[in-house]
Amino acid sequence: MSFFWSAPTCRSFRFASFLPFTHENGRSVIHNSRGLKLAVLVSVLLGSSMRVHAQHDYKVSRNLIRHGKLDEAVEVLIARMEKFPSDGEWVYQRSIALAQQGKLDESIKLLQTALRMDVPLGRVVADSHELLEPLRKLGTFQKLLNRNGQQPTQGPMVGSVTSNSAKIWLRTASACTVQVIAMHDGAEACRGETMTHQEGDFTGVVKLAGLRADSEYTCTFVIDGETVKLPLTCRFRTLVPNGSPTKFRFAFGGGAGFVTGHEKMWQVIRDRKPDALLLLGDNMYSDDPQSSTMQKFCYYRRQSSLPYRKLVAMTTVYTIWDDHDFGTNDCSGGPDIDRPVWKIPVWNVFRQNWVNPAYGGGARQPGCWYDFQVGNIHFIMLDGRYYRHRPGKTMLGPVQKAWLKRTLLSSSAAIKVVASPVPWEYRTKGDSKDTWNGFRDERTEIFDFLSENKIDGVLLISADRHRSDAWKIDREDAYPLYEFNSSRLTNNHVHPTMKQAIFSYNKKQSFGLVELDTTPDDPKIDYSVWSIDGEKIHQLSLRYSQISETK
Repeated sequence: MSFFWSAPTCRSFRFASFLPFTHENGRSVIHNSRGLKLAVLVSVLLGSSMRVHAQHDYKVSRNLIRHGKLDEAVEVLIARMEKFPSDGEWVYQRSIALAQQGKLDESIKLLQTALRMDVPLGRVVADSHELLEPLRKLGTFQKLLNRNGQQPTQGPMVGSVTSNSAKIWLRTASACTVQVIAMHDGAEACRGETMTHQEGDFTGVVKLAGLRADSEYTCTFVIDGETVKLPLTCRFRTLVPNGSPTKFRFAFGGGAGFVTGHEKMWQVIRDRKPDALLLLGDNMYSDDPQSSTMQKFCYYRRQSSLPYRKLVAMTTVYTIWDDHDFGTNDCSGGPDIDRPVWKIPVWNVFRQNWVNPAYGGGARQPGCWYDFQVGNIHFIMLDGRYYRHRPGKTMLGPVQKAWLKRTLLSSSAAIKVVASPVPWEYRTKGDSKDTWNGFRDERTEIFDFLSENKIDGVLLISADRHRSDAWKIDREDAYPLYEFNSSRLTNNHVHPTMKQAIFSYNKKQSFGLVELDTTPDDPKIDYSVWSIDGEKIHQLSLRYSQISETK
């Protein structure tokens, strides 16, 4: 078995070293015990709560996890409430801690306060199945849950849109039947149905098919036979047929750790009216591959935010993961499909929470890679973690790399956008080997493949670095590869700017906006960086002729 992290000081997972822990045949093993359950709980209550204001500040929580002291956990949360009195997140997490201690009356009072401070009710309903489960015996809590009615707890989220179909994701409060009706010009165009159930964490994906190309649809929702009025609008526009010239604009980034005051970022992105949102990893910062509780807690928190929900209900979403939502800081999954044993469970939770066109090679070859096409623009989304194996000098693994080559070779699209969770340019992270800098031979192999097969129009995008950059990667006897990098959507934690870049920005949270226009003879590419305050910071404009040997 390959050990799952590459650095022994992974800040996000150090609590493992404080649990019953042995080394067997050169492998590190954590034993299933009461200590593990407690550590995971405190990790949820504190490791996550620290990230509300600083995603990488684990000092206090790490010490408490070491000793498994829930009382001290509550004390820390009280201190956070005093320091940030207007932030309901701390109140809510203290309510969870008290519920786990059996102090139900205190917990419910704090929960009611948290709801008045705009903690979403849907998040409470989702957490009621596990972290808040002790409160279910209270009539007061049941009345709170009943207020949710048939409303989805998270979603709807639009995804996998084509010229004649779309998929809609959502999570419900309990097992039920969900119908989605697509309306066009005031009339029903089609409808789809799914069942949600506990085994799937009450999530469902409804496929809408038989739609018209390049047309707008609005969605109506019927849950267990009852039409639901949502606090937002769910709509989407189908694409032009594959191969057709088109204009397409997408927002992208990573580093979306939950920070209460930064949730306005999703409204700022929505104001730019992108056709799609590409989330390239570190989308929710669970940092705990051993615990589905931690992963679900972080997904509920990310997906319950109303500004976020309003964005994803009308913007097609595509996602891949990186270290903080796959494993831990700078982790490597290794070459095996099912070892370490947490890999497939993490993959299953990921699939429950997104609506991508595919997830690697499916159950036989799990992962998060896939591709999709918009007119004559081809998007290729890569998984840089599941099969990463440093001794094997591969980030992608042999199956994904072969798929990437086949996909590039068979693509007839004018522009091919290849997305990596970590930067392609070696200079983005100093001497770190976590980027493609640690897998130079494989990157060279991919770039040589482009040259040898005369594959034009390749554009690179990436995330991981907590800033927004533009880079030019010069190649001998081949057109340069331009890379657009952005990964500070909501994070507080920031990485320094890089002078070698075309531009590099880190003063505020930011996202990248790419506008592609393939209708001219020489297609246009515009990349701009926007701050959380809606300021346009940088712009780079290119032509297809600059990323092609065919002038």
